[in-house]
Amino acid sequence: MTPFQLAALFLSLVAAAGWLNARLLRWPTATIMVIAGLANAGLLVVLERWAPRSGAGPVIAAVHGLDFPRAVMGYMLAFLLFAGAMQVDLSELRRRRLSVWTLATLGVLASTLIVGVGLWLVAGALGLPLGLAWACVFGALISPTDPIAVLAAVREGRLSKVLEVVLQGEALFNDGVGIVVFTAALAIAAGGGQISPVATVAQVVVQAAGGLVLGMLGAALVIRVMRAIDDYAVEVTLSLALATGVYAIAQGLGVSGPIAVVAAGLLVGDRGVRTAMSETTQRYVRAFWTLVDEVLNGLLFMLLGLEVLVIPLDVRLLGLWAAALVLVLAARFAVVMPWGTYFQLRQSQKHAGLVLAWGGLHGALSLAMALSIPEGAAQGIILSTTFAVVIFSVLVQGLTFGRVAAWHAGTPRPGRAQA
Repeated sequence: MTPFQLAALFLSLVAAAGWLNARLLRWPTATIMVIAGLANAGLLVVLERWAPRSGAGPVIAAVHGLDFPRAVMGYMLAFLLFAGAMQVDLSELRRRRLSVWTLATLGVLASTLIVGVGLWLVAGALGLPLGLAWACVFGALISPTDPIAVLAAVREGRLSKVLEVVLQGEALFNDGVGIVVFTAALAIAAGGGQISPVATVAQVVVQAAGGLVLGMLGAALVIRVMRAIDDYAVEVTLSLALATGVYAIAQGLGVSGPIAVVAAGLLVGDRGVRTAMSETTQRYVRAFWTLVDEVLNGLLFMLLGLEVLVIPLDVRLLGLWAAALVLVLAARFAVVMPWGTYFQLRQSQKHAGLVLAWGGLHGALSLAMALSIPEGAAQGIILSTTFAVVIFSVLVQGLTFGRVAAWHAGTPRPGRAQA
């Protein structure tokens, strides 16, 4: 199949699943798209076996040939993070900056160690060849909450402004931190060196700070340029150039592209909208990025479900998968509970710890990092375990988060879609 034919097929599947969901189920987009991807993968396997002339074989081959890590981290992530950042209330985020930054940095590092050491001990008890360094690689890739899945879940829920912004801000910033930690852990595991927490923390700080400064400078320049004109088509194009430009420059400079594009999106969504855009331009810019977010979000989670065709699933690893699920959830509760307790006691946020823990979804970014691990004894174990945790997170946590949010709120928030 040509790339155009493959893109047409995937977008058609996304459109069909979206229509059925809007017509019948009204489930969270991420959840329904993953289910559709898994169902289509199963259908392709059946057709290839029982109807070899159906054309399923070339589609399966195309899925195997898809570079999922590059598609996510090289292309989609910049657009999705920028679109997501534009939805966040920057003034509220500033008020919650301490909780957001501690969860996005220290929280990721703490979770990496908890999950990594725990999985290493479990693997040893089960007789599986997974060393401590490789277990920490899994901890690093699974610890960041997925911004795409979290933002989608938050839209479906009925959260207070406080917890909504904390979940959004953490998810937007911790993926950049997580990528840096994962890269450092992978280099250590592949090179056989020793784990150096100090060096890892220093690398996180440098890359995160560099990305933040780059994103802010780029956004300031674009906002200033926007003030000189009033043309919605040009200003939409400028926002698109900003999102792609800062991400590309960050990759070239070796700083965090995700954090750069998040910083740029936050400033454009706040200061840019208030000071540089007419009402007409505001409508077009927000509508454009909302559409980009919805379409790419659906496509990404459809591809996530289809990746089951690529993942080496071995039922002998069921015990490790179950242990990983428990460890990831336990680490998440351990990391967020101090802030959850604070919000519940000092700001009357009911069940804040449960909301922050259950809202920490994992998704395509974790799987993309797992797929980038070089071939070796640990690759299959980490890849299948990551897929198991991600599928559980998107299907179970994603589908039930609306109920947890409603329990937190007590009553539905006005104007908010039902989960």
